[in-house]
Amino acid sequence: MVEHGDADIPCCGTKFSLYVIIIFGLVCFAGLMAGLTLGLMSLGLVDLEVLIKSGRAQDRIYAAKIFPVVKNQHLLLCTLLIGNSLAMEALPIFLDKLVPPWAAILISVTLILMFGEIMPQAVCTRYGLVVGATMAPFVRILLWIFYPISYPISKVLDWMLGKGHTALLRRAELKTFVNFHGNEAGKGGDLTHDETTIITGALELTEKTAKDAMTPISKAFSLDLDATLNLDTLNAIMAMGHSRVPVYYQNPMNIIGLILVKNLLAVDPDEGVPLRKMLIRKIPRVPESMPLYDILNEFQKGHSHIAVVYKDLNQMKGRPVDDLGSSDTAVDPQPQVNDALGLAKNDASQRVKKVPGTTTFKRHRGCSFCILDVEDVPLPVFPENQVVVGVITMEDVIEELLKEEILDETDEYVNIHNRIKVNMNASHEKLPTISSVEAS
Repeated sequence: MVEHGDADIPCCGTKFSLYVIIIFGLVCFAGLMAGLTLGLMSLGLVDLEVLIKSGRAQDRIYAAKIFPVVKNQHLLLCTLLIGNSLAMEALPIFLDKLVPPWAAILISVTLILMFGEIMPQAVCTRYGLVVGATMAPFVRILLWIFYPISYPISKVLDWMLGKGHTALLRRAELKTFVNFHGNEAGKGGDLTHDETTIITGALELTEKTAKDAMTPISKAFSLDLDATLNLDTLNAIMAMGHSRVPVYYQNPMNIIGLILVKNLLAVDPDEGVPLRKMLIRKIPRVPESMPLYDILNEFQKGHSHIAVVYKDLNQMKGRPVDDLGSSDTAVDPQPQVNDALGLAKNDASQRVKKVPGTTTFKRHRGCSFCILDVEDVPLPVFPENQVVVGVITMEDVIEELLKEEILDETDEYVNIHNRIKVNMNASHEKLPTISSVEAS
């Protein structure tokens, strides 16, 4: 047996060529293991599931081939690293048979660095999906070959670190992620400004309540139950342009129902029909802390597209008096609500008598329990601890979803800082901060 370092295999022989082929194969195998380690392990399970369900046709095929391989990430990691380590450890042994030791070290380091690490990882980082799908059958074979060694190690990693479930994005992270995909971000995304705004608005809607979107009661247009539908009243309703108008009794904060403006089409202004004779619907009442998604679900049921927002004074105990009155209202609500409820209780037993010569409109195709009977039953009396602070409509919720004001041809917009009317014909980009005073 010849001593180490003096037994170099002669050049260009059969054995020399075989060793060169083995060395070349070891470099390629090490590079493949390094590239697949980076390429496959960088593909999250959630990302692959998204591609399988919603990706392009070719990406769906690639993702479907890769997903079973990377499903057990620790087992895959152990398999690839074991293969990579075997190749890199065997390479100097074969090189040492062909060249001196110092040359074997230099050549092995150079080959591993350039062709076993840098190039494969650069390629798999850019084309990881394609390379991973192409090499998936080969990786399956490796998983079975190294299973006796890699499986115990992977189970230890599962026990120590968990199975490595990919965490989903939180709400704030998802909003930033969506903004990055907008074409305005300049990162190559194809989402328009409106698309990113609506998606962001939908994500933020769960954090908003009725108080954030309501119209303050001091700015809401409403009608007195004892009003007469003469020409002046009908002109006032028409000028506001609302499709639904709240109806109050005695006090504007004591809203008991609503009336559909379309039901007034057949009213003759010369007859002076009392509002009591019209079809008055019940109006839902929601707390100011109710989430907008819950309010939207209630609106979708079709019973009403407008609701009264109230504040529960029992929940305000222990807070300063200034906090009891919302910044949306300019009056102290407690005395007003007590006065209104007192009047309602005193008159609750009164019955409405039909006025001779007037027309009664009582036709209704919807649910009977949505109608407020002001003739045969007492008017509704609300808890004393509930004070009305505003009204909210479906349009208000949609505006919060769109994160933009819906410019209606009949809305009146004012600058919320200077209380100055804004010209709706001006460009939307030039409008100052505005607030809609529409009640429906």
